[in-house]
Amino acid sequence: MDDITRALSASFSVSQEPNSTAAPHPRLAQYKSKYSVLEQSERRRRFLDLQKTKRLNYVNHARRLAEGDWTSADSEEEEAEVDKKEAEKEEEDEGMEIEQRKRLPRHYANQLMLSEWLVEVPPDLGTDWLMVVCPVGKRSLVIASKGSTAVYTKSGYCVNRFSSLLPGGNKHNSAMGKDYTILDCIYSEVDRTFYILDVMCWRGHPVYDCPTEFRFYWLQSKVQEEEGLSEIVKRYPYRFLSLQSVGCTTESIQQTLAQEYTFTVDGLLFYHGQTHYTPGSTPLVGWLRPYMVSDILGIQVPQCSLTAKPAYAGHQMQQILEHKKSSTGVRPADQSGRYELEHLSTPECPAEDTPQPM
Repeated sequence: MDDITRALSASFSVSQEPNSTAAPHPRLAQYKSKYSVLEQSERRRRFLDLQKTKRLNYVNHARRLAEGDWTSADSEEEEAEVDKKEAEKEEEDEGMEIEQRKRLPRHYANQLMLSEWLVEVPPDLGTDWLMVVCPVGKRSLVIASKGSTAVYTKSGYCVNRFSSLLPGGNKHNSAMGKDYTILDCIYSEVDRTFYILDVMCWRGHPVYDCPTEFRFYWLQSKVQEEEGLSEIVKRYPYRFLSLQSVGCTTESIQQTLAQEYTFTVDGLLFYHGQTHYTPGSTPLVGWLRPYMVSDILGIQVPQCSLTAKPAYAGHQMQQILEHKKSSTGVRPADQSGRYELEHLSTPECPAEDTPQPM
């Protein structure tokens, strides 16, 4: 039975997105499939070229998220929705199905920039990429506006609302609704902490179209200016801490893995330094579990709890060797997949000998 389970987990994918983190790492789990290094690197190049020509009105987008005013956006999409609604009316039990769709969130869904498995080592990893150590927790879209702070899941559901010291997050610093803040966070229920992963807007100034290097610098400087943000008091029941980023040189990665952390480490996110904040899955943000660093990046790592390999790691080495064989096929990039799991990856494996998907 265990052999059958492992075989199914290796061949079954829950997402059509290339290298989706909702599935096991391609080089560590799906050993029967072929993988081309050209795929992810080519898509990275296309994503970088696309953001140079893509021009979105991030000021209006941030304002709509903060104020919840989607009237103009709805009118713009109304004509495009007509054909879709007509097709839906022809389905069986149309009344029940359409009513159910209306209840589902739409505007706040898929607003976070999501990662892919880091399958191959970018040639500019040591010069143009940044790494962030992530705690176990739930990815959350945090919006502080009009005197309160709202927390949304990746699927767009509002799961909490409270007062915070974020600009616009409480009645005393909302500045009549002109100040609002939009953050990409990881919420740790254990210590009631929102670990800030990225910033999209601070005090009404959107930074979606700014490079990662600037966004991370902007985030660190602004968080330091807000007194009491890292403390939990009766009026403000949650604290906010910004996660630190480091360069991706061999030395910095080794030093980072050797450190002790106040939180339980889930994994590592690798950001291309020039990527803009783009909602949805992108090859310009890679994800690895700490024990995968030596095998995927090919660098020597310190012997510590973070880099300790699970029981199934030895078997996965055979899968890695299989994937290092040359392959000429390049799979097309499918944009329909969505990564909707709550955790960045599975915090704990229920079975010692079976790898679990993220």
